[in-house]
Amino acid sequence: MRMSEGVEWALHSCLNLTWLPAGQAVPAAKLAAYYELPAAYLNKQLQALARAGIVSSTPGPRGGFRLARSPEKITLLDVVVAIEGGDEAFRCEQLLKQGPGADAAVDYRQACLVSQAMRRADLAWRRELAGQTLADLKAQVEKTYRRPPTTP
Repeated sequence: MRMSEGVEWALHSCLNLTWLPAGQAVPAAKLAAYYELPAAYLNKQLQALARAGIVSSTPGPRGGFRLARSPEKITLLDVVVAIEGGDEAFRCEQLLKQGPGADAAVDYRQACLVSQAMRRADLAWRRELAGQTLADLKAQVEKTYRRPPTTP
């Protein structure tokens, strides 16, 4: 499975928004310039985050994006799902229904050991991302670098 670069851009943008003072917003163009990214494409990611309730946007000359809820309430999984969607990484097509000894009455998505193993792996991945918040990342950055980074 390969995630789009939009996930990385969204995660870094959200992390940077954790250091903004309350009530302040950052324009998409300024975030894009900070990372030397195409502004139009980053804006699409930010709009997806806004639709998911992760960021909010404020129009006007002092407008831009800010987190819509506290960093403690935004998981990495929230951001990934906002950008990539919530579909499982593996989709069982019930290949065993075409094999020898197949039983048309069996739901091989449930009975297939390959499908079960892939579902367990997907759940473990999702659990790991759901267990980490933006606040956790923010604390790790501050501990590692002993100061908050410069923000856009």
